[in-house]
Amino acid sequence: MKAQAHILISVTVGKARQVYEKMRDIPEITSVDAISGPYDIIAKVEAYDFSIIGTVVLDKIQAIEGVVDTITCHVVPLEN
Repeated sequence: MKAQAHILISVTVGKARQVYEKMRDIPEITSVDAISGPYDIIAKVEAYDFSIIGTVVLDKIQAIEGVVDTITCHVVPLEN
């Protein structure tokens, strides 16, 4: 099973659409949605291990102009 995480992202006011569009081009991101609430965007990331997810967050997502903050929530499978 691949490692998975949901990334909660806060962006600069007025930049949500631009950040959303740039995130759609990142291959490890399997879905991205604009959301309401304390965060502006949520993305699902899949990779072969959690260290690659960390690299995606640090080097690709946080590097997008307008991204202010990220929270990474790793998926913990409960099935056997």
